[in-house]
Amino acid sequence: MILWEYFDRNEWYVLIMLISSYAAVILLPRRIPAHLLILSLVWGISSAMLVDFTIGGGMMDFYKVNDSDRYELTDFLTYFMFAPFGYFFIYFYELLNIRKKTLIYYILGWTVVGTGVQWVSEWMKMTQYQGGYRYEYNIPVFLVIQTITGLFYAYLRAHPIIRENRRQTPG
Repeated sequence: MILWEYFDRNEWYVLIMLISSYAAVILLPRRIPAHLLILSLVWGISSAMLVDFTIGGGMMDFYKVNDSDRYELTDFLTYFMFAPFGYFFIYFYELLNIRKKTLIYYILGWTVVGTGVQWVSEWMKMTQYQGGYRYEYNIPVFLVIQTITGLFYAYLRAHPIIRENRRQTPG
């Protein structure tokens, strides 16, 4: 792994996204218990890595991350850039009091957000699609990941231990 070949706009984009998103995680009022905060951050990283190792590399190789074919520090940091989005999904789920009837609209809203972030990521040259792949093709990926996240969190929310911890969380 190298630091980077060139330090240009895609590295700045990753660093600014990292700093601003983690600052938001720290500064937002606590709405969920610490163990769910950690779970949501780990899920954000895990789902990003799963997708990246599935369609971003290997046999499919639909996109290149950042501006080098070599593995850079920024490539590694990119995974951590996605972690807060897992947290924000859960945070706003609680803030907006999402229920079964509104979950589909919530998922669709986050799909729009995800598509927008992907568009900006492509514009900032963080993600460079190849082989005819376009950022719009990520919409089904967003729908699947966010549906899994929403349904799993709804399940956790209904669990008695989680409900008890939610009552004790300030916010």
